[in-house]
This record gives sequence, structure tokens and C-alpha cells, in this order.
Amino acid sequence: MYGWYGNFGGMHLYGGLLMLLTWVAVVALAIWVVRALFPAERRSEPDAALALLTRRYNAGEISAIEYEQARHALDG
Repeated sequence: MYGWYGNFGGMHLYGGLLMLLTWVAVVALAIWVVRALFPAERRSEPDAALALLTRRYNAGEISAIEYEQARHALDG
């Protein structure tokens, strides 16, 4: 009845897609803002070094004296 140029020239088909893309963009922007405002807590360098030191001591790669010296150096 309307033909090809009725209903805004068939643009009603693209309107739903445009609405979907708009909502996807809004959600992606909201996620980006939240992640920028509240960054994930990252382990600091001394924590990573202490974890590595403890792992090496537990594996028997270093002695108790070496472990204590290195731990003291990391603390101070």
C-alpha cells in the first residue's frame, strides 16, 4: 500500500538497529567511566617481590638467612 518510499523510505528498518547501537554505546561508555573512576587494585612492587621471595624460600632455593636478609631489605 505504501510502496518502497512509504514509512520514511524504509528507514524504519534501520531505526531499530540504530537504537540498539546507541544503547550498546551508552552501556560501553558507562562501563568505561566506572572502570576509569574505580581502577582495579593492583599489587604493588614490594608485594610481588615478597611473594616471589617467599615462593623461592618455600621451594628451597634460598636459605632461611638469605630469606630474612631479603625480607628485611624489602621492609626497610
